[in-house]
Amino acid sequence: MRRNASRGLLRPQSSALTLLQRIVDVVIIALGMLFAMSIRQLKVDADYLLLMCLACLIFMILAEIQWLYRLWGSEKLMDEFLSVISVWFTVVLFLVVLGFVTKTTSMYSRVLLSIWILIVPILMLVSRYVYRRLQPLLFADRRNSRTLVFFGACNTAHKMAAGITTMSWMGLRVAGVYDDRPLARIDLGGLTFKGNMQDLIARAKSGEIDVVYITLPMHAEARIIKIVDQLSDSTASVYVVPDSFVFDLFHARWSSVAGMPVVSVYESPFNGIEGWVKRAEDLILGSLILSLISPLMLLIALGVRLTTPGSIIFKQNRYGLNGEVFEVWKFRSMTVSENGVSVIQATKNDTRVTPFGAFLRRHSLDELPQFINVLQGRMSIVGPRPHAVSHNEEYRSIIYGYMLRHKVKPGITGWAQINGWRGETDSLEKMQGRIDFDLAYVRNWTLWLDVRIIWMTVFKVFTGKDTY
Repeated sequence: MRRNASRGLLRPQSSALTLLQRIVDVVIIALGMLFAMSIRQLKVDADYLLLMCLACLIFMILAEIQWLYRLWGSEKLMDEFLSVISVWFTVVLFLVVLGFVTKTTSMYSRVLLSIWILIVPILMLVSRYVYRRLQPLLFADRRNSRTLVFFGACNTAHKMAAGITTMSWMGLRVAGVYDDRPLARIDLGGLTFKGNMQDLIARAKSGEIDVVYITLPMHAEARIIKIVDQLSDSTASVYVVPDSFVFDLFHARWSSVAGMPVVSVYESPFNGIEGWVKRAEDLILGSLILSLISPLMLLIALGVRLTTPGSIIFKQNRYGLNGEVFEVWKFRSMTVSENGVSVIQATKNDTRVTPFGAFLRRHSLDELPQFINVLQGRMSIVGPRPHAVSHNEEYRSIIYGYMLRHKVKPGITGWAQINGWRGETDSLEKMQGRIDFDLAYVRNWTLWLDVRIIWMTVFKVFTGKDTY
């Protein structure tokens, strides 16, 4: 006997709800512009209308690329907030670049645009917060929720069930887990055992189950094919979930090659549009920062020249993108210029460091010439700090995943540095800690994360703690 055909208000409308969210975002972008214009007491003209339409179009494109709506309602609220902010400020960055290229920036009020740029993400975040607050009330009616079960009692099922249970806004009710193995051999992990494969098939056909997550191990291909074939005779939504092994890989994510789905294991996050966004960020911010610090760099260069004999700029070979060697530029802060097979890291009270060089190193001012490396395309403003070639060769064989940090360009500052992993690495544990944060940055990169790191660098890295 199938359940009552009355399915509630929300369940058949899930696609309509995501369409509504798209419409709401577009309306917010437009209303944000109109609100900013009303504050400045300006009338809507063709130029502002064009800017508004471009922003809406680019936002929709980037939102689809970033799966902003496909994952809508299935993420943690903070993760969704960060995704919205990342997409919006990518739109802003694109419009700024377009304005410079077309030389049209002077046509728009900077105050108006600032108000618009700030108010749009705030309104988008408010709309999502309100929706999340309303969803539990709507899903309190079980007709509005969907019944979910797992096939395959394993660690993956345990993790997913725990996460889904805390996300009431998803509208999913975890009923339990099915497995063909004897109950005594199963680790239920808090899930309710519901039966074997035949029990699952029968209840799916009767309409008691809405969603089935198949959480079998990768080697159980025959069992996966069998359950998928039998569930085709039901109306349940069926998903095959990669086991924990795939999720533990460095940067595992799905893509398609020649029409076949593949899982990327070791891949750069900057392929495609993300690479263009990252490069635009480096060019715009790098040029702006370099123009602001140029007088300071001239004073530092004069100070190096007057205090010690030798070159002003110290160049040292480092590994860059894809492990290619490049020359990193720094203001010389030592009496030596080591760049060979053996490079000794600076230590506390190192006699090789000049008095003026100690001041520069304490406040990371010796790193400023690397903004030139950024404009050359050899470095990024944010990324894993480049190590001397000799140090790379030393650690790549003893730290798992060490060379994966070179899937992106090295940076002037990075996630590791603002979290305290900077300065001398006189132990394997210190280098391991730095690498862990570097790889976390590569896995979780967003434009917003870069902005956050740059902002925190001003307050943390330039204070001089742990640098010699």
